[in-house]
Amino acid sequence: MASVSPYARRFISYLRREQIKRLAASKNRVDGRALDQTREIEIKTGVVKTADGSAEVKLGKTHVIAGVKVGLGQPFPDAPDEGVLVVSAEVLPHASPYTEVGPPDESAIELARVVDRGIRHCGYVDFKKLAVEGGKAYVLWVDLYVINDDGNLVDAANLASVAALKNTQLPAVVKDESGAVKLDRNNKSPLPLETSKVPVAVSVGKIANVLFLDPNFEEELSLDGRVTFTISEDRIVAAQKTLGYFTQPELEAALDLAIKGRDRYLEALKSILGSS
Repeated sequence: MASVSPYARRFISYLRREQIKRLAASKNRVDGRALDQTREIEIKTGVVKTADGSAEVKLGKTHVIAGVKVGLGQPFPDAPDEGVLVVSAEVLPHASPYTEVGPPDESAIELARVVDRGIRHCGYVDFKKLAVEGGKAYVLWVDLYVINDDGNLVDAANLASVAALKNTQLPAVVKDESGAVKLDRNNKSPLPLETSKVPVAVSVGKIANVLFLDPNFEEELSLDGRVTFTISEDRIVAAQKTLGYFTQPELEAALDLAIKGRDRYLEALKSILGSS
């Protein structure tokens, strides 16, 4: 069953929000972290045996699972010689007190799009190697499932997606008796990736004029602004403001902070990306 995350209904008490804002004004946080500190990160791969690739990420108490299913389909008209990436996201009904059963809402769709854009434009997946003869192409379906929402779903979902893609085995393409192409799931090889170009999404929260990494659930409900940078190597491949506004000096400071977060996330991914 699909689910919806009605963020518009999420709320925090006035007193709690004012406490979080007072702490932020003194450069302190409700959970004791420094402004440039992320929560603890745990990444596992191969957690869904029926998927072609999968990963599980815990960022603090935020918990996301990504599964990759490989299929054959038509390439996009504007990229006829490339494979296809499709990212979808669901916030499961038990992920937080504010989720309900129903189709994904705008927040879930936005989560999938932010992750999709970062992966699509960085060169991490070699999409040209996913073209198949006969006008077909491999289609990579990346499904994200939020098990627990304790804030900053974007960073956790991005980590889960890139780890699941690294874990993905690509079925060989063969022809049947009629000459039509099909997948041979008994003959697989690793998905072609350029791991040095892995996209890392880093979200920066803003309360008044104070910026900080990896906002947790209560902090998200108190934010005046939020921007996510997706960084590959030393390039910004996507920058998406999803709340409030930032001045140019604030954006520059947020990027400096995001680069620190990128280094922390890369360290957590190191053993995954280095494995065969």
